[in-house]
Amino acid sequence: MTSVLIVDDHAMQRFGFRMLLESQDDMSVAGEACNGSEAVRLAAELRPDVVLMDVRMPGLDGIEATRRITAAGERTRVLILTTFDLDEYAFTGLRAGASGFLVKDALPEELLSGIRAVASGDAVVAPALTRRLIARYAHLLPSGGPSDDARRPDARLGVLTDREREVLQAIARGWTNGEIAERFHLAESTVKTHVGRILAKIDARDRVQAVIFAYDTGLVSPSG
Repeated sequence: MTSVLIVDDHAMQRFGFRMLLESQDDMSVAGEACNGSEAVRLAAELRPDVVLMDVRMPGLDGIEATRRITAAGERTRVLILTTFDLDEYAFTGLRAGASGFLVKDALPEELLSGIRAVASGDAVVAPALTRRLIARYAHLLPSGGPSDDARRPDARLGVLTDREREVLQAIARGWTNGEIAERFHLAESTVKTHVGRILAKIDARDRVQAVIFAYDTGLVSPSG
């Protein structure tokens, strides 16, 4: 049973989500919050598997609430809900620790699938969407690479094999497992194994966090 905390400042929106989630045999609603501060408090108190997080809320917004919830180190994962596809909050939310994002007008089955994916440890943002994120938000990343402080080698890069570095670079460019397998002449199952090992070694929750890590450490840059 996947427990979900619903966070939205609109009561009707929360009601709609609750109705949908309660219709599923494998999901339960842990609670509801109408703002970021309440979301942080309830996440710590209830320890839900997934938080459905709205972004634009009065007081503490969804981005900062996400940052505080994920920084607590609990197993709770955050799925951000945005009003517009790829709006300006999407990239910031992922950097804050969210495991992915969906638009609020997504089909019910897409939302349910997203919740299940996040609860199981996967990212909701598909590789193709990762590619779009990179294209849209590359200008927000340092054009000349990381700052002087960030250029210091990250110890986690040192534990990656040459092949794992290549696969991580490919992930950061938005390639699918199939594309990576074809490029490096590997079985797709082997690529999946590499991806799993990479995530474990760099302490990333999912593919999205791996992309951010690759850019932050300078392993890849917005220009290529």
